[in-house]
Amino acid sequence: MFIKSLIIVLITGSLVMVGYSAVAGRVGEKQKDAAKKAPLVVDLSQLGQQDSQRGYNEAIENAGTENADAVVQEGGQDTLGQPDETDELRMENERILQEAAARGERAYLVNCADSERVTFAFAGDILLDDEYAMMFHYRTRGSDINDTFSAGLLERMRSADVFMLNNEFPFSARGTPTEGKTFTFRANPDNVEMYELLGVDIVSLANNHAYDYGEEALLDTFDTLERAGIPYVGAGRDIDEARKPVYFVANGIKIAVVSATQIERNAVPDTREATAASAGVLRCMDPSALLEVIAEAKASSDFVILYIHWGTESQAETDWLQDKQAPIYAQAGVDLIIGDHPHCLQKLDVESGVPVVYSLGNYWFNSKTQNTCLIEVGIGKEGLEYLQFIPCVQENCRTWQLEGAKKDEVLDYMRGLSPNVHIDSEGYVTFGS
Repeated sequence: MFIKSLIIVLITGSLVMVGYSAVAGRVGEKQKDAAKKAPLVVDLSQLGQQDSQRGYNEAIENAGTENADAVVQEGGQDTLGQPDETDELRMENERILQEAAARGERAYLVNCADSERVTFAFAGDILLDDEYAMMFHYRTRGSDINDTFSAGLLERMRSADVFMLNNEFPFSARGTPTEGKTFTFRANPDNVEMYELLGVDIVSLANNHAYDYGEEALLDTFDTLERAGIPYVGAGRDIDEARKPVYFVANGIKIAVVSATQIERNAVPDTREATAASAGVLRCMDPSALLEVIAEAKASSDFVILYIHWGTESQAETDWLQDKQAPIYAQAGVDLIIGDHPHCLQKLDVESGVPVVYSLGNYWFNSKTQNTCLIEVGIGKEGLEYLQFIPCVQENCRTWQLEGAKKDEVLDYMRGLSPNVHIDSEGYVTFGS
C-alpha cells in the first residue's frame, strides 16, 4: 500500500493506474524485495460488468513480471493480489472480488506467504500525538523505530498478512478540543508514516478519542488514512460508511472485519455517532446497529472478526456490559471478538464457541509501565486454526516482546485471569467448546 506516485495509462478504454510502492505489500508479504515490485491498480468501478473480468486479467498481464503484485481498486479501494497463484485459487479470489465490487464492498486481496492460512495480528491502543510522551520520546531518541519496538515484535507485525490496531486519536491540524474533556488527542497527519514502519494494514476508529477535535478533524483522519492506503473501520463520513465492514480476500477465503464502540456510555457522548448527514463513529451501547452489521458481514463472508471498544478503564475484570454483550455477538455469528479500551489486559475466554480477547491493553500509548500483548491468529478454510497470546511490555515509552522469566510471568497472570481456557508455554490458547 502506501502508494507514492501514480502513472495513468489506458487499458481497454478504462482507467488504470500503475502505482509504485515505497514499501510494497503492507497488505501482503511485507518483505524487503517487495519494494522492487510495481503494483498495478485497476479501478473496477469504472468497468462494466462484462468488461471487469477482462480488465482484471489484462492488468495482471501488463504487470510485466510473474511476481508483480496486482492491485485492484474497487469503488476507490485498493487491493493487493498475487498473480502467480494456482489458477484455481486465483479464479476463486477473482470471483469473490468481483462479487464484492458488484455489492460496493470494501474488499482487499491479500498476498499471503502461506497459501493455506491467513495470519492476522492485533494490537491495542496507539497514540501518535506529538504533545504526549510517546511521540516526544520517539523524536528525542532520533525517531528510531528499532529503538521503540523490539526486533522480534517488529518482525511479527510486519510479517502478519494483516496487522490491525486501534487508532485512538484523529490525524489533523484542524478543529478545537472537546470542551470539558480531560484528555484530547490530535496527531500531525505526517505521523501516519509510522504505520508504514510498523506494517499496519487496517485501523479501527471506533473509539472515544476519534472525535476529540470535532468533525473536521475526523474528516481529515479519513483523508490521511486513505492517502496512506490504510483501510479504517468503525467510523465514516456518514452512518452508511461507519457501518461498512472491511473485507480481506486470501486463499479463497473472505474475512470480514467490523468495529464499534460503547464508549462513552451516556445519552449525549462527546464522541458523536455518525448520521445520514454527519461524520462520526458506529456506537454499540445499544447493540442493534452492530448486530445488523454483523448479519451483513456474516452473509457475505466466511469468517467475521469483531474489534470492539468496550469495558472499564484500568479494570482487569470485565464489566457488566462486556459480560452482557459478548454472548450476544457470539450468537449473532462473529467468529472472533477482539476488545480494547480498558488500557490494561483482561481475560481470554470463549462464548458459544467463539474466542474472546476482552482487552488487548495499551500497545504504545502512554509512559506507564504496563504488560500488554500482540495477538496473532491463523485462519484457514475451516475457520480459526490457532490463536497466540504474545506477551509484551510497554515501558519507558517503548514496547518490547518479553522472553524468559518475564514472559512466563505474564502468561501466568493471564492464566489466572482466564480459567476457561488453556494457555501453553508459548502463548497458544486452547478455547474448547
